[in-house]
Amino acid sequence: MQTNLGAIDICILILYGCVLVGMGIYYVRKCRTADQFMVAGRSIPAWAAGLAVMSAYTSSISYIATPGMAYDSNWHPMIFALCILPVAWLVCKYAVPYYRQARLISVYSFLEERLGPWGRIYAALSFLLYMVGRTAVILYLVSLLISKNINPQSRDDQMIMMVIVIIGLVTIIYTLLGGMEAVIWTDVMQSVVMIVGIVFCAVSLSMKVFAGPEPLINAATKANMFSLGSTKLTLASPQHLADRTIWVMIIYGITENLRNLLADQNYVQKYSSVPTERAAKRSIWIAMLIYIPLTAVFLYIGTTLFAFYSQTDVLAKAGITKGDEVFPHFIATEVPPGLKGLIIAAIVAAAMSTVDSALNCSATVMLLDFHKRYFQPNIGERASVLYLRLATVVMGLLGIGFAVLMIRAESALNLWWKISGIFGGGILGLFVLSLLRVRLRLWQGLVSIAVSIAVISWGTFMRDSFLGKFNLQIKESWKWAECNIDDIIIGAMGTAALMVVACIFGLFNRKREIPA
Repeated sequence: MQTNLGAIDICILILYGCVLVGMGIYYVRKCRTADQFMVAGRSIPAWAAGLAVMSAYTSSISYIATPGMAYDSNWHPMIFALCILPVAWLVCKYAVPYYRQARLISVYSFLEERLGPWGRIYAALSFLLYMVGRTAVILYLVSLLISKNINPQSRDDQMIMMVIVIIGLVTIIYTLLGGMEAVIWTDVMQSVVMIVGIVFCAVSLSMKVFAGPEPLINAATKANMFSLGSTKLTLASPQHLADRTIWVMIIYGITENLRNLLADQNYVQKYSSVPTERAAKRSIWIAMLIYIPLTAVFLYIGTTLFAFYSQTDVLAKAGITKGDEVFPHFIATEVPPGLKGLIIAAIVAAAMSTVDSALNCSATVMLLDFHKRYFQPNIGERASVLYLRLATVVMGLLGIGFAVLMIRAESALNLWWKISGIFGGGILGLFVLSLLRVRLRLWQGLVSIAVSIAVISWGTFMRDSFLGKFNLQIKESWKWAECNIDDIIIGAMGTAALMVVACIFGLFNRKREIPA
């Protein structure tokens, strides 16, 4: 098979993989206790933890799917990034001080303290499902890019599958060996590689679309590609992604970013690995102030790709039908050897820096929230580390398996937003209830969760766009029950439903003055 990767590109990728595994091996000696595996002994400097938090935000989802979204629509994902600023302030003001004082490792133990064991179990289980979906999307996207460069003439699903397995296994190896310290320091290196790669792509495209008396960028301007979305006062599902409203993105941006920084083990565990409360707050702001301009660069690349290909039918001839495939095609066909290897390494870095965190944090949750809490409370240090490593392997293999199933999915970013909303919706509601000190009985908590799941299920499945994939449609007599709300805010709907029901219960409980 003819490959589009030169020898130097292949050497760069192999060397990069070897360096990562080598770093995992190096940090084995610093990973002899469960505390070292999970939070690196709380010895990480703030700037490194900040880069690690940023890398969890900026994965191959950002590197491939965000330009793909901008290519297909406009800049509406930028609103999601801007919503981080008020959310980061709230988290640093109210959540971080408590988390540091309590010296939490699993953020879900906070729910047990305030709500009871049921809240912890639900949130921890939802997080694990959420991490499997996130890992799968990331592995799929980066494998799509690499397979396109190996075989640029056509899409090869077998090649995509092979690359998913290779990248997944390499990530599992260095994560299980070095624990959180290996995760963070490889994330630091990968963040630098990632930023250099994306800046080079932006500069390269700018030189192409701004050249000449009639620059190609005019096509993007005329098509309103720089729009932040529709200003219509509606939350309804758009006919086209370009019609998604700014109000939908504000709701999604606030709820999803709040869930990330307040209630997601993947982020909390990283800013908990620093020595002090001040360092934890600083790491959050470092991450967010890098992520926002990076998002703009990713969107700019998608828009310039639209301009670059606007006057040609190259994409149609190549059989490209999804925005997610445009940037990989550009790298495969327009970037020279050597530089191509560096850019691909940057995208692999973006993927691995998020997957390694997902695996480490998922293993932590499996140990603290399930095994140690309910099955073996007195587990020793050596057994804990062994369990953490085995859990890392299990979660990694699950992510690989679901990534393979995702090969025929639609827009990966849209799919990722659906996954995160479904599995993450109820978690945020529980944390807000805990912060507000709403007091619930066990049955009341379960009813609140059940209502949230029912609302999320209705929003996900009760729509023709979903049923049509199975050659089904909603009967005319049931059209009144069809959900027409934009599906990326399904999680916010679930959060709102849970909080309304739980607050009603809480008011009754307060009147009766029941014990906590």
